[in-house]
Amino acid sequence: MTGKPIIRGTRIPVDQIIRLLGEGMSVEGILEDYPHLSKKDIRAALLYSSKVIGGEDVFPLKAKG
Repeated sequence: MTGKPIIRGTRIPVDQIIRLLGEGMSVEGILEDYPHLSKKDIRAALLYSSKVIGGEDVFPLKAKG
């Protein structure tokens, strides 16, 4: 997974979470499959993705909470 952004503290790539949401999986379903993630992690993945797509500079940040 070299070079791919991941959810902080995990080895789960951000694009995997976005893909699951895009395929119709609910946040609750993702949390059931990945119990070590939180809703804040999923929101951080969405925010990160929107900034990348929007062309903003992105720096590693800790999830708020």
